Amino acid sequence: MFYLEALDVVKQYGNHTALSGVSIHVPHGCIYGLLGPNGAGKSSLIRIINRITAPDQGKILINGKESLPEDIFNIGYMPEERGLYKKMKVGEHILFLARLRGLSKTDAKKKMEYWLDRFDITSWEQKKVEELSKGMQQKIQFIATVIHNPDLFILDEPFSGLDPVNAETLKNEILELKKNGKTVILSTHNMGSVEELCDQITLIDKSKAMLQGDVQEIRAQYRKHIFNIEIADNKAFDVVSPNFKVLSITPNKQSTIVQIQKNDVETSNSLLIKDIVDKYEILSFQEQLPTMNDIFIQIVSNKAK
Repeated sequence: MFYLEALDVVKQYGNHTALSGVSIHVPHGCIYGLLGPNGAGKSSLIRIINRITAPDQGKILINGKESLPEDIFNIGYMPEERGLYKKMKVGEHILFLARLRGLSKTDAKKKMEYWLDRFDITSWEQKKVEELSKGMQQKIQFIATVIHNPDLFILDEPFSGLDPVNAETLKNEILELKKNGKTVILSTHNMGSVEELCDQITLIDKSKAMLQGDVQEIRAQYRKHIFNIEIADNKAFDVVSPNFKVLSITPNKQSTIVQIQKNDVETSNSLLIKDIVDKYEILSFQEQLPTMNDIFIQIVSNKAK
């Protein structure tokens, strides 16, 4: 059984169709990427899952049952547009949001202290939100998202504006949520983070789900049969073969990286490198799968034509 499902969701705003029969199936305990260009319909789907708006058609299931109003208390939602009150003190703000999510004052205080200590920002409890950097405000927003310990987290562009150190900190926290059996829906334009974090994805473009599945399986599906071969020689590479074409040659101090592409996708890898083995010592041989960024651009660009 899936933890969360959106089934044939349709959403229109006047004459604009934001979602056209979109379905997603999010397993328990995974990090699920929700991808797409600006205006594709991701935010509309997120708002529907959070019961901020209702679908015109279709439905949302949680643990196999249709979503109910009380289910929002088991969701941690971190919106792209941050909603912190700048004049409030950090501690007061976290406690206020925790109480809204159903925690008692005692539990809210205890969990706030835990998370401030975890992020090593206890000294900021009495500071006003407006005194914090954008990265620090992101941490406060994240604490407010996780403090009530829900089972489902929806993080919309959580790495926006973060420096590499803070982005890495947040990535580790997201992986820790998964390790603890939580389910995470991650909406992001950062394709590197998708490859690092996500188990499965749905790519939405122009209101429709264009691509869905396991990240590694999708990368394999879109392979272009390109390989990087490192040979123990930094002299000119001069092998000509009917089995491949040479895309690039990069000499290093002790070796050379040769990038090749199969001329016939049915050619076996052993046959592919036979001619090279006869002349050079091969140090490494690795297929170069397309990145999620490559696939994203390919699908969105092709759809635009």
